[in-house]
Amino acid sequence: MLKAINYNETENTKHYNLKGKDFLQLSDFSSEEILYLLETAQELKTLQKQGTPHPFLSGKVLGMIFEKSSTRTRVSFEVGMLQLGGHAIFLSTKDIQLGRGESISDTAKVLSRYVDGLMIRTFSHESVEEFANYATVPVINGLTDLQHPTQVLADLLTILEHKGKLAGLKLCYIGDGNNNMAHSLIEGAVKVGMDISVASPVGYMPNEIIVANAKKAAKGTAVTITNDPVEAIKGADVVVTDVWTSMGQEEETAKRLKDFQSFQVNEELCKQAKNDYIFLHCLPAHRGEEVTSKIIDGPHSVVFDEAENRLHAQKAILKILLAK
Repeated sequence: MLKAINYNETENTKHYNLKGKDFLQLSDFSSEEILYLLETAQELKTLQKQGTPHPFLSGKVLGMIFEKSSTRTRVSFEVGMLQLGGHAIFLSTKDIQLGRGESISDTAKVLSRYVDGLMIRTFSHESVEEFANYATVPVINGLTDLQHPTQVLADLLTILEHKGKLAGLKLCYIGDGNNNMAHSLIEGAVKVGMDISVASPVGYMPNEIIVANAKKAAKGTAVTITNDPVEAIKGADVVVTDVWTSMGQEEETAKRLKDFQSFQVNEELCKQAKNDYIFLHCLPAHRGEEVTSKIIDGPHSVVFDEAENRLHAQKAILKILLAK
């Protein structure tokens, strides 16, 4: 178990130098920094469960820009800011000038004059990078088509809670490899010493640059990319999947249902995993498509612990990046 943090000390934040930093992808952070984020999430979760006030962000305001709709991302950040003593403002692109053609650079510069941080959930990863380039406050990637780092931080927290460790475990992701979850899981796994295998159909493989960089960053851990879900899941401690058709891909639904039909996470496939494996899914899930009800609602599933941990992981990001 990770060492608890003493919030009376300031050396931790100073040592890791994360205050004011952007949170765009896990590859931007060292292994130690990611473990520090997880430590902080554990501590904040304990304080919340004890009912102990922890207003580390008193007076702080987070601007939340949503081009993609959300349940867990919006609620976890909004509630997280409230529990930390701050405030969050929901900004739909339909309600601000960004949706009427104002440039990202102008929007970022203006909003930086009003708020202490920005969280953005959008389609293009380049848009988040452009926001970060022009904003003078920390920018947090709440999701893009390429990356979903806030979700994967919550996933790592959930695995740590249920397995008691991260290093040395094997994580298997089955499904669309060319999506944000697969990419962030690859980056996160190698940072914390986990082996990762990704099984996807031909034509849906992960981004080659992300895979190549992860293999370079891996220190004694394996990154395996395959078209064989049976081979990928063998000996897995953690099994993860995601929807086959993500937001913005609705026109491809029929084709994807056909292409992914042999990549369903079901009881027969999971017999290849370890007996005590845990199952994760970022939700929402399509039961009967990427996963069967017997798996997602079964004894190995920890998806609702995972969903709750979005709150605690997000609070850790906010506390470390925005606290005084």
